[in-house]
Amino acid sequence: MTTEILINSRRYEVRIGLVESGYLTEFHLQRPTEKGLMGNIYLGRVVRVLPGMQAAFVDIGLERTGFLYVDDVSPLPAKIDKLLVTAEGDEEYPTVPAHPHTNGRGQALPNIEELLKEGQEIMVQVSKDPIGTKGARLTCHITLPGRNLVFIPQTDHIGISRKIVDEDTRDSLRALIERLRPKDVGFIVRTVAENISAEDIEADMEFLMLLWDEVQDRAKISRAPSPVYEDLDITLRSVRDLFTSEVDYLIIDNEDSYDKLMRFASTFTPKLKNKISLYRGDLPLFEAYGIDVEISKALEKKVWLRSGGYIIIENTEALTVIDVNTGRFVGKDDLNETIFKTNMEAAKEIAYQLRLRNIGGIIIIDFIDMEDEQHREELFNSFKEAVKKDKSRINILKLSEFGLVQMTRKRHSENLNQMMCEPCHYCAGEGVLKSRRTICYEIFRKISRNSGRTTGNAVTVRVHPRIADMLLKEEETTMKQLEKDTAKRLIVAPAKDLHIEKYEIIWQR
Repeated sequence: MTTEILINSRRYEVRIGLVESGYLTEFHLQRPTEKGLMGNIYLGRVVRVLPGMQAAFVDIGLERTGFLYVDDVSPLPAKIDKLLVTAEGDEEYPTVPAHPHTNGRGQALPNIEELLKEGQEIMVQVSKDPIGTKGARLTCHITLPGRNLVFIPQTDHIGISRKIVDEDTRDSLRALIERLRPKDVGFIVRTVAENISAEDIEADMEFLMLLWDEVQDRAKISRAPSPVYEDLDITLRSVRDLFTSEVDYLIIDNEDSYDKLMRFASTFTPKLKNKISLYRGDLPLFEAYGIDVEISKALEKKVWLRSGGYIIIENTEALTVIDVNTGRFVGKDDLNETIFKTNMEAAKEIAYQLRLRNIGGIIIIDFIDMEDEQHREELFNSFKEAVKKDKSRINILKLSEFGLVQMTRKRHSENLNQMMCEPCHYCAGEGVLKSRRTICYEIFRKISRNSGRTTGNAVTVRVHPRIADMLLKEEETTMKQLEKDTAKRLIVAPAKDLHIEKYEIIWQR
């Protein structure tokens, strides 16, 4: 299996595609005008404390205030049982405590009003970018990710990536971190550090601790609200987070970005430098590799399966709903087998689409209903296996009797649709238009209502050509009757410049 990272870098936009075995599996986008904030650290000011929500709003200098939940303010010793920091820097909350203000051991945590006061200055980190109308999610528990380690300066904790499965390797890495680290600080060993030397780990540790000292010094001389640390740009972050020994090539198409990337790689990933190359082809990089086509497909609601079935992906503000259909796939002679094969193929495609489109939050999947209990079990296990490659934290509930799978996927940033699309200004984001017949009858009602107010003997209706076609053909009888009722001649004038829902009624005087 070949794995490639493709970077299309321009002054106005940077696009990154992770391609596995010829398929685009992850897509990342950054525009200077819409730059992501996740990982940035700010000196903020508390503007409002909400005891009823056990949360606070914090001004960090952005258009919208950030949201800080009590769990992200509580002292770490009280929270450490609940907080599991993976090697990728994600926070995971595997269980919900019996009481909202208790930790995993049932010990009471302080209330938000005991921890924060309005007007108080506080250092916070963005843990989730603003999405839609929601402000950024903030945390006081700072993490600084490096190439091999994640530094957690406020806790005495050592963690090892779950993807490092060999117990001897885990034990030796834990012992190495314990020997090297200063007292009362924590580190997480990332997956890429599984086979690197102790010198590389020590160098990464020293770099992260110096970086933390710099962040603290900057915070001391800053006035809230102001930024005190900005995470790497998306190009360098791709090397830090995606460029592992499993990646065969990294190809970038901008010479300046290539030089910057090579300097960064020389410091942090010298062994992988020979895998980085500058693209010089005549065709644009993403066009040559077919990435642009894949991105366009990923913006569509309907995704066709190879068998002829298809899935429909509907995004709402609260959740995402995915529906599975047999479509053109009719099978051979067994209906149950046809449904089972469609569902099994859809399970793999859905796992792929969730990762590619970066769909997060609550997800409901409506598989085609199956009566065979063994088929249900196989489908559920197949879907769980298919999502294992996804780096985001996923929780899946059992397949229900109605063929529904309920799941959550941790959302850190906007999904592909939110990044690249905006609500339709014609239909206000509804995704539907009035039918042609509805528009025709609107016109008839307005003419009937206002015909008595004018003295002219004719009325001209300017409409979209499709509406004009229906008025003159399918509604010809109604048009003649309306002329008779109003004693006015109706003139239909097709107008290509009009939106299909817009029309003009011009009364002759």
